[in-house]
Amino acid sequence: MEEINVKDLELKSLIGFDGNPLNGLILHPDGVHLIYPLGTNVTTYNWSTKVQRFFVGLTNIISAVTVSSTGKYVAAGQVNYMGFRSPIIIWDFQTGEVVTNYESHMVRVESVAFSCCEQYLISLGGIDDGSIIVYEIEEKEVLCGSSSVKSTAGISTVLKAVNSRNRCFVMAGDNILRLWTLNREQRNLQGLDTSFAKIKRKILCTEIDRLDEYAYCGTSTGDVLKIKLNFPADLAVQKPSTSPTLVGCFAKYPKPGKKQPPGITVELYSRGVTSLRLYGNDGTMIVGSGNGVVELVRQKVQLKQQKKHYKKVETRLAAPTHPLLVTVLSANVESTVTSIQLMENHTVLVGTINCELFTVSVATFAVTRMFTCHTSAVFDLAFPRDYSKVFATASKNDVRVWSVDTLQELLRVTVPNCSCSGVLFSHDGSQIISSWNDGRIRSFTPESGRLLYTIHNCHNNGVSAIAICKDGMKLVSGGGDGQVRVWQVNGTNGTLIAVLKEHKGAVTSIDLHRLGHEAITSSADGTCIVWDIVRYTRLTIMFSSTVFTSAMYHPNSAQLLTSGTNRYVGFWEALDGSLIREIEGSAVAAINSLDITPTGKYFVTGSSDQTVKVWLYNEGVPTHVGVGHAGVVTNVRVSPDGQYLVSTSVDGGIFLWCFPHDPDTPPPSSRCSAVSGVSAGEQQTIRSRQLSLKKSMSVKKENISDISSGQKVISVLEDGGAAGDGDAAKAGGSGGPRICKSSSSIR
Repeated sequence: MEEINVKDLELKSLIGFDGNPLNGLILHPDGVHLIYPLGTNVTTYNWSTKVQRFFVGLTNIISAVTVSSTGKYVAAGQVNYMGFRSPIIIWDFQTGEVVTNYESHMVRVESVAFSCCEQYLISLGGIDDGSIIVYEIEEKEVLCGSSSVKSTAGISTVLKAVNSRNRCFVMAGDNILRLWTLNREQRNLQGLDTSFAKIKRKILCTEIDRLDEYAYCGTSTGDVLKIKLNFPADLAVQKPSTSPTLVGCFAKYPKPGKKQPPGITVELYSRGVTSLRLYGNDGTMIVGSGNGVVELVRQKVQLKQQKKHYKKVETRLAAPTHPLLVTVLSANVESTVTSIQLMENHTVLVGTINCELFTVSVATFAVTRMFTCHTSAVFDLAFPRDYSKVFATASKNDVRVWSVDTLQELLRVTVPNCSCSGVLFSHDGSQIISSWNDGRIRSFTPESGRLLYTIHNCHNNGVSAIAICKDGMKLVSGGGDGQVRVWQVNGTNGTLIAVLKEHKGAVTSIDLHRLGHEAITSSADGTCIVWDIVRYTRLTIMFSSTVFTSAMYHPNSAQLLTSGTNRYVGFWEALDGSLIREIEGSAVAAINSLDITPTGKYFVTGSSDQTVKVWLYNEGVPTHVGVGHAGVVTNVRVSPDGQYLVSTSVDGGIFLWCFPHDPDTPPPSSRCSAVSGVSAGEQQTIRSRQLSLKKSMSVKKENISDISSGQKVISVLEDGGAAGDGDAAKAGGSGGPRICKSSSSIR
């Protein structure tokens, strides 16, 4: 056999962005491209054409990203393992090629910033490093460095270059703001500290006005520091005349009619000021806070009146924060604001720590959600049968349906304080069936997210896996208690038929035979069992010294494929459960998920080494490897049309990869057509059941193929779907869907 050259998987697109890095969402100076991190990639998104490009090269979670003033360069730094240096890479924006890279910081890069003339890149290390480095881009060498630690201050986390002087920049953090000046000839840094006197503040963000006169710093206290940088009027002079001076701590004027404690004359931002953006040259700014409030504020200077007012108020302790800001417009994005960018058409882009991107109109401050993604591990992933335009994901608190074409979230069904362990579509596309850790199975409509029915007390330790027969009448579930249960479902409720007790550990996956008379279950106890779900008996059992994570039938049903924590993919005989062969799926980590193409010619795996691999089934060798996830890969699925594959990870990232081989899928059959191998009498019985179900339902039957690519529906089950049957759920089991404005309305 010829040696197969393993190639790289082509990344098609990413869903969502990482909102954790400070100012991680950046608007390119051309006003068209958005730049943000996700996984180990830096993504550039064209606002007009909706096309994504990727800057690759980093190997772990990205902690800082920046763009030069003209948009020529993009730079990012990452987090690394303890004891190792973290790389920083500079890319050319137009070509996407790596310009240069260097490793000077231990463990973590806290922040990066370009000088205003794009000659230098300044980087700040984290708590384990405590240094600040200046890198000369043209010479591709580290110019100089200095310690960022001050004996009377805490950790520095903010870095900001001034706008008109190439060799000056500001570093800020816990009770520190230092103005650095680079001496190119002597290759050193000289710093001037700002005196805060008795005021203690932790600075979270910094903005400098266009003339480099003032710096505005948001603090964890909830006020804004105004600091005069004391630069001379001559722009050729690099060094400031004196040390920066604190003008004062300022916050909002209290709202009229709002009661305040005695002696309190200001209103602070709850959970701190986490992001700032200057709007115009008159001191007007956009403020983002830790509780999700985004406000347009202007400065109202009345210092003389304030001093007279303070004398009349008797306080035991003088408050250092004075009222200065007046709220013009306000909005709420419901989570901590980490990035604020301003577009030319007076639209504000707001990125949050929940990895959501909002657009806010400056005129009305109306909020529209543009991007969103999971903020925690994705536990399951499913496509509808013979439909590749959408897919569903299961995570903590919710089930979401995504559009492949627009990369938008179409539907979100939220069950508070619960985690969804599994999700699937019924074969006719009329239901989304999900399993939850509270021991319930819930079924929803695919377009509006309305609760159809709930099966209570399915398993003691939560439902860990589910599968449904092609006729939609029989549902198989596995639980954390090791039991496998078979349910009779009719669209409005579920009835227990049989309980199969063989596994001693949690059931990790379930797959059904294409004819629907057998099922294979994998378990954490090191066994896989093939069940007869007509007579409810065990047919075959397979043992291995591993924790099985996945098991499924080959499309011809002659063989079984398994994966586990022993790093091997096992091929088994379906008839007697004998092991045919084992291949090493990963050299260092467990195989968490696998999927087989409809013809069985290829299969894909996702592993804990953060890679996705495409394999030849008969040869058992990999052909392509996808690298880009910043966390353990939890699920991989090939689309029904064989055009692409989707992978998810523990950090909530969703990656769409181009499938490298020509799609050789069989022609898709109609949803109403019979399954191959089913007799004519059984076909007629299935059709009669479907027709009777349609007649019994009083509401319009929804189908996943009819879902609109422009909708954004959020359905919240306020009582966790405890109503039980469909009628009760209609009455009060759901909080009702909320339809958000489409993303096309702001363009």
